Amino acid sequence: MVTAELAFASIGAALACILLAWALTLVGLLVRCQDTAAEVARQEARSDHSAVARAVADRPTGATVDLRQDADQVTVVVELAARPWASWLPSVPLSARASVLREPA
Repeated sequence: MVTAELAFASIGAALACILLAWALTLVGLLVRCQDTAAEVARQEARSDHSAVARAVADRPTGATVDLRQDADQVTVVVELAARPWASWLPSVPLSARASVLREPA
């Protein structure tokens, strides 16, 4: 009787570990999106277009970068429909935003 209970508990623990690893992967993707948004906003505020291109190229696969500017502020939004590990898993929408004041020329 204890063997069956231990088997079910082991399966449950394994599923919990898999779910935790999946959630940590999503958090890692969110951090990469936030890093990309901050770097693009900072470099665009400096008007360093080559650094902006490098930062955009370093974004997570499938992420879109939206750059908005006005006279004194640069705002960047990075959005990603994350599907870590497998394309048949449900997608999780991730979004990161960064705003920076434009540096004087």
